[in-house]
This record gives sequence, structure tokens and C-alpha cells, in this order.
Amino acid sequence: MTIVVIDYGMGNLHSVSKALETAGAEVLVSSDPRDLAAAERIVLPGVGSFAQGIKHLNESGFAEQLTKEVMDKGKPFLGICLGMHLAAAFGEEGGGNRGLGWIEGEVIQFKAAGIKVPHMGWDDVKFVNGSPLFSGLKSPGTLYFVHSYHFVPKDEKVVAGVCDYGGDFVAAIRRDNIHLVQFHPEKSQQSGLRILENFISMKDG
Repeated sequence: MTIVVIDYGMGNLHSVSKALETAGAEVLVSSDPRDLAAAERIVLPGVGSFAQGIKHLNESGFAEQLTKEVMDKGKPFLGICLGMHLAAAFGEEGGGNRGLGWIEGEVIQFKAAGIKVPHMGWDDVKFVNGSPLFSGLKSPGTLYFVHSYHFVPKDEKVVAGVCDYGGDFVAAIRRDNIHLVQFHPEKSQQSGLRILENFISMKDG
């Protein structure tokens, strides 16, 4: 199982690739969009701003190639944190920017009164709608977060996980072969490792 982890200057690549290897994958960390053609699965990690992230994807050629491999060919895709956000149609950070547009919706900042931003640390996620990514895990599961923005999808049917922080927000999304998580599986110990194992082993994405 060859998984390409995309290096676009925005990710915690070492910890993500190491966790995937521990979960049983053969990992290629790549800054070359051409490597996606041979990938069996694709992971887009990310830490940082939406504006910089989408700029880097566009300028590197990854945005176009990712859409071909994930949307057209249906390769299983996992977006982590900023990697989740970039799949959205729009992100408000940095004055507003278009994302990859794979999932209708927008990425907005936490605005509830009385909460600290960023949302950081361990928190409970309720798994909904039966995503295979969470097979074998008890719901709610406790996972590790670091983020100031969250994804608000237009269609509630794509929601795969929900967390409460000043009100419910979407912690995971699944549509067909596209899997998006707000938390960091690579920092979430055994539960995170199980999620990565599920991503590696799932048959139909």
C-alpha cells in the first residue's frame, strides 16, 4: 500500500508519515504532483493559514493534480486539519479565499463567547453516519485538536464526526472517497493509529 503524503510547505510531515508507517503503510513524502499518479491513497496534512495553504497548492501544481486523482479517479484521500479546510469551497481566513471546492461549505473562525482560541488539546468526538474511518472505535472517541477555524459544510449528510466547543462543530467529513478530519490522528495515540489503519485498509475509500 503506497500512500503519498503531500509536501506543500504547510504540514507536520514527519509525524504524519511516521504514524502512517506505524499503521502499516509504505509512505512517500512528495513535493512533486506527478507522484500522485502512482499513489494508491493520498494524505494532505497541514498546519497554518488557509490563504497560504491554497496558494501553495495552486502554485505547486498540486491543486490541479489532486482534483484529477481524487475527484476524477476516485482515489482515497485523507485531509488532516488544514488539509481538511482546503477541500472546502471557501475559507474566510486572510480576507477570504476559494479552496479546492470538493465539498460545498466554508471554513470560519470560532466565534462563541467565552472560549479560548485556538481550540487545543484532547476533546471528545461523536462519530455519526457510519464512516469506515472510525470502524472499531467507541463513540465518542477522544482525539487531539489544534485549530482556530472549523469547516461548516452545506450538506449535513457528509458530517462524520461532531465535537462540542462553544457549541457543536464538524470534526470529520466523509463523502465517497474523501475523508476529512479536524483533529490530528498522528497525535491521538491508539485511537489515531486505528483511524490511520482504517484509512489504509478500507476497500472502497
